[in-house]
Order: sequence, then C-alpha cells, then structure tokens
Amino acid sequence: MYRLGSIKVTIRINPAQAFKTCAAAAALFVVSAVASAQTVAAATEPLANPYGIQAVWAQGDLVARATLLILVLMSMASWYVIVTKYLEQARVNKQSRAVGDDFWESSSLRQSADKLDAASPYRFIADKGLDSASKHHGLLGTIDFNTWVTMSIQRAIGTVQSRLQQGLALLATVGSTAPFVGLFGTVWGIYNALVSIGMSGQASIDKVAGPVGESLIMTAIGLAVAVPAVLGYNWLVRRNKVAMEDVHAFGNDLHAVLLASGGKP
Repeated sequence: MYRLGSIKVTIRINPAQAFKTCAAAAALFVVSAVASAQTVAAATEPLANPYGIQAVWAQGDLVARATLLILVLMSMASWYVIVTKYLEQARVNKQSRAVGDDFWESSSLRQSADKLDAASPYRFIADKGLDSASKHHGLLGTIDFNTWVTMSIQRAIGTVQSRLQQGLALLATVGSTAPFVGLFGTVWGIYNALVSIGMSGQASIDKVAGPVGESLIMTAIGLAVAVPAVLGYNWLVRRNKVAMEDVHAFGNDLHAVLLASGGKP
C-alpha cells in the first residue's frame, strides 16, 4: 500500500502470474537470440560453389570429357616416367659406386665382370669389351685391335645411353602439348557456353561467369600437367648426364686395360 497525498493506492502482486510473465519474457528473449544467431551464421556462411571440375565433367559433352581424360592420362604417364626413371638412375649411381670400389681390385677382367650385377650397365659394357677381345680373329682380325675394341665399347655405351633416355621423349611431348590440349578444352567449353547463353537469351553475369569459368579450368589443368613434365624432363636429363659421365669414364678405363693386357680376359 502506498500513500500519495490524500490518496491511498493499493498494489497487489500475484506470484504465479508474475512467474508466468517472466518465463514468457525469457522464452521470447531466447527465441530472438537464436533467430539472430542463425541469421548471422547464414549471412557469414559461404555459398556453395555450383561450378568446378565436377560440374565440368557432369555438364560437359563428349569432347570436353575426352579432353579431360587425355589430360589425366598424360599426367599419370608423366609421373610414372619421372618416378621409374629416378629409381633407375638411382640404381645406376649405386652400381657406379660399386664399380669404383671393387671392379679394379680383381686379378682379371672376367673375374671383376662376374662380380657385377647381371642387370648393371657396367656389366653389359664389360662383357661387350671382353667379347670383342675374344672375337678378334678371322675377318675381324684384319681390323686393328685398338679400333675394334674401341668400336665395341662405344656401341655398348651408346646402348646404355639409349636405355637411360627411354621415356624422356614422353615427358618432352607432354610438356609441350598439354597446355594446348587444355587450351582446346577451354575454347570448346567457351564456345558451348556462348551457344547456350545465346539460345537462352540471357546474358547476365551469373549466366556468363559460371560456364566461362568452368572452361578456363581446362587451361589450368593443362598447365598443371605440363609444368611437372617439363621440370621432370630437365631434372632427369641432368641426372642422365652425370650418370653417363661415369659410364664413359668406365669405358675408357676398360679400353685401356684391354689394350694393356693384349685382349686377355
């Protein structure tokens, strides 16, 4: 009860009604907060991109899919060559160190050659050199021994070099053609996109940017295929050059030993 001058005011509060009112207000506040949070999350959440490689495959025609498959196959082939040639060169380098350590310590060339791995290029060159010395008779005997041994060893070295270079032509081909294959896919995709836009009669940015952007993906894929192939080609050629220097040195040493021993194994 309150007294305001000569007026008496009586305020009665029902506890149950007051509790219900507070609960309703709290619930309304919670609902409003949740709605506000959902609105902010929806505003900040990035929109799903309806374009991309999956869209290129799903919406592309036979030519676009064939171009994409060609690029994928070119990439797989180039990486296969890079990995296999690296492993092969690693084996050759390991065999080169073994030759430098043990080959010249034996009492005879045949004994030294038999110690080498059967798949070693150094074993191949040594066998060819020893075979040439043992076959220097008959019509071949009319050839100067030095010339005959030199020819045999050089042929063997040329064979080894050809084996080491196998597959590098594929890398050079992929590196030089993959960008143009990707560019062809881009041109074809843009052509189809412009035809579709012209037929629909709508040239808004959302109708143009999506199909054209999908087409440009082909160029990016072509570059992604070509760059590793070019880098791998240059890297492997350099490693081949280093390996062949050791092979040539071994061939020269073998030639000198054969001449000094008079062709005796």
